[in-house]
Amino acid sequence: MNQWLPSCLCTDAQLQSETFRAWGERLRIAWDPEHTGKPLPQHRKLWEWCYIGQALWERGMLQPGRRGLGFGVGQEPLAALFASFGCTIVATDLHQEEAQRTGWVDTQQHAGGLAILNQYKICDPTSFQQLVRFRYVDMNAIPSDLRDFDFTWSSCSFEHLGSIKKGLHFLDKQMACLRPGGIAVHTTEFNVSSNTKTIDDGPVVLFRRCDIEKIAARLRARGDLIALDFDPGNSPADQHYDVPPYLHLPHLKIRFADFVTTSIGLTISKSAKPQSALATFIGRFFRSKKSAA
Repeated sequence: MNQWLPSCLCTDAQLQSETFRAWGERLRIAWDPEHTGKPLPQHRKLWEWCYIGQALWERGMLQPGRRGLGFGVGQEPLAALFASFGCTIVATDLHQEEAQRTGWVDTQQHAGGLAILNQYKICDPTSFQQLVRFRYVDMNAIPSDLRDFDFTWSSCSFEHLGSIKKGLHFLDKQMACLRPGGIAVHTTEFNVSSNTKTIDDGPVVLFRRCDIEKIAARLRARGDLIALDFDPGNSPADQHYDVPPYLHLPHLKIRFADFVTTSIGLTISKSAKPQSALATFIGRFFRSKKSAA
């Protein structure tokens, strides 16, 4: 890949590229813990991890001294991966009681503390203890002290916030956690089969192209940068979709309820110019006037 990754859909061509395959091998212990040596699976979760890693790497974020903030990290290996590059990481997830209530603990998709984040020893344990800390955070109410990070990330988390509106609100608000020029990389569900009908509230929502374009316009109006590519791919693996109980490959697209969905990666560069207090006030004023109308 000779240019930076845009915000784009999961495709087989990307997953089979030399760049993504290198990330897949670096993360092999997380998806092949039995050391079978099997080929990289055509799976969208692996694509998400590779996408986030590559988007941050090519933008100079994965190096000693960089500070990263992860949302809804669950038991994914990315916090350990980024710490292995020397990054200082704050990994966050829903509070234990709320995660238990909503079923995340039962499905083993919740981080109950620091140790689980380096379960595969991707990062040297001593370095991991020095570089990574964990705290509970509700993505619908980001604490105001989480600021001045070089990068933020999440892997298929903000589609679980209750509605499309809440998911887009999170994507907007988490930009405040970044320093000027910082990078946000997030993956989420993308409705391939419709740009009108979708699931817009509940435990899992499916974002449409119009939703992504809406938040992109909002970000650009503030001076942030986001490039969009909605190419769904054209290989046999891209045209296939897995069905419940989702046990077969390829697993790049799936049938979910009445829709076909895949993963989309969103990479946003925060404006390098800090917003003035006056501009912030004007923006809030017009948003409040619009809401009142």
